[in-house]
Amino acid sequence: MLLLVPVLLLALAGCGSSSSSSSAATSTDPLDAVSITGAVGTKPQVEWKTKFTANDVQTTTLTKGDGDTIAEGDQVQAQIWIGNGFSQKEAYSTYDQGGAQTLTLNGQLSPVFADAIKGAAVGSRIVVTAPADELVGEGGNADLGISNKDPLLVVIDLLGKPKPPLDGPQGKPQTSPAWAPKLVTKGDKVTGLDFAKTPKPDGKLRSAVLIQGTGATVKKGQSITVNYLGQVYQAKQPFDESYTKEPATFGIGTGQVIPGWDKTLVGQKVGSRVILAIPPQEGYGKQGQPQAGIKGTDTLYFVVDILGAA
Repeated sequence: MLLLVPVLLLALAGCGSSSSSSSAATSTDPLDAVSITGAVGTKPQVEWKTKFTANDVQTTTLTKGDGDTIAEGDQVQAQIWIGNGFSQKEAYSTYDQGGAQTLTLNGQLSPVFADAIKGAAVGSRIVVTAPADELVGEGGNADLGISNKDPLLVVIDLLGKPKPPLDGPQGKPQTSPAWAPKLVTKGDKVTGLDFAKTPKPDGKLRSAVLIQGTGATVKKGQSITVNYLGQVYQAKQPFDESYTKEPATFGIGTGQVIPGWDKTLVGQKVGSRVILAIPPQEGYGKQGQPQAGIKGTDTLYFVVDILGAA
């Protein structure tokens, strides 16, 4: 999806080894090196007692939940905290960067995460210790201050299974504003935008509801699931869309998508169809998105169906 910036979970998916290191486990339990406190669903308080090493992957259920068991193919909302056992510093936390993530137990999820959550119950806090190359690959992750052999401490809070997303927008149709292009549809799918009678963009960020949903209000920090189509003003074809693929899921209001989406989709209702006009400064900026054919002066128009929020 062109809107999304790389996030840790995407880096984890497919980068970890599918098997643990063959080296012998350390003689000292890594969990002896730290104290982890706090309730499930709140950011863990981690006190480092000493450095530790991690020669293989070890998984411990710190708090056992009493909710549904996570099985193959299931989705679960999770908060994730990662610390570096060598530097004794936090490396990444969804509590601070985007909120709970939707993990899908399938072949796309990092094997380390998949093994940790499979068979676990919602409401659990799971702790994983592992060498960094098992999680982020042989190159490590310089942006997170992780070398490929650093020992990592991962805390996973399993919060609940998300409600299935809607199949499409559900609600009351609204009058389209004069600034908006006409939607081109085929059945229940949006296939393009018709700019024949659309006035020239005025440089303002605009949004309007075309179908007023009746679901929950989207809040900053939630993960939302949407279908979308994006097209440059006066372009003949969209530069990106999800209607012929799978709906997209991402954090909203936290910088995971272009600013225009963060500013217009928070506060909308699940089930809504929204039309957006996004000037360059609220989109990809002066650099544009050359691989998508987007120049730094282009105004982007999107239609977004909000199918779920968790």
